[in-house]
Order: sequence, then C-alpha cells, then structure tokens
Amino acid sequence: MVDFPSANGKMHLWQNVETVKGATTTLKQLAQKHDIYIATNAADSNEQDIQKAFERVNLAQYISGYFCFANTGLHKTSADFYQHIIKRLNVEASSITMVGDTFAKDVLPALESGVNAVWYNPKHLPQRALNKPLTKNQSFTVINQLEALLP
Repeated sequence: MVDFPSANGKMHLWQNVETVKGATTTLKQLAQKHDIYIATNAADSNEQDIQKAFERVNLAQYISGYFCFANTGLHKTSADFYQHIIKRLNVEASSITMVGDTFAKDVLPALESGVNAVWYNPKHLPQRALNKPLTKNQSFTVINQLEALLP
C-alpha cells in the first residue's frame, strides 16, 4: 500500500488508496505458497479498518490476517510486537519473514525479535549500520523481486 504522508486518519477512509506497482501480481503469486499477514503501525485503525483498505484495492483476498496496535496492544517498532505475532500464529520465528519499507520501523525490530526481515527499498536509501549488515537477499527495490527472496 502507498502511504501518503499528507493523508490522515484511517486509510480505508482516505480519498485515494493505492497499491505499490506490482503488488497485486506479487501477492497473488506469494499467496499460493505462503500465508500472508499484514503487520502495521496504523495506530488509529483496527483489523476491520485495515481489511477495508485492502478491500478497496482488491488485495484482501490474499491476506490471512492483520496485526496492529488495536489487536496486539504493541507498536510495530517493538520486537515484542513480532514476538506477539509468533505466539498468536504458533510458529517458529524463523518461519516468518517481515517485508517492510522502513528500515528502522520494520526491519530492525523484526531482526531483534528473531524474525527474518527483507527491506523493500525503492528509493535506494542507505542502510543504517548493523552488527551484521543485510545481505543482497534481504533488500530489494522493485516489489516483484520479492518472490525470489522468499523460501
């Protein structure tokens, strides 16, 4: 989904809701092999609100569930958020891959929790220093490259 900085409130109520170019095709392919969940930092939306936004752009059919502050009580910027997801899904951390477009808010907390992380970096931003830098398989710039990075 495209996050418009000038838009406020719940995404499903925004005048314009858009997908990242190539997202529909990529999610359709990934959903054939993987369960896809949305982890969002949307503080003012609940699961139903988030699902409505995905319905507006015909992506909800590929999504198995949604995690947000409203149903976890945790912010996505915390490693505890991902630990909560691991427990709710009753899976090993290593079986989850977080795909995010914000290095500090998506990638770092996921890595801190033991979850795999892949950085969607279409703007080619520099990576923040890590003890163990991301590999080329943990960063991509075009959404349809994602499928090749997942097991």
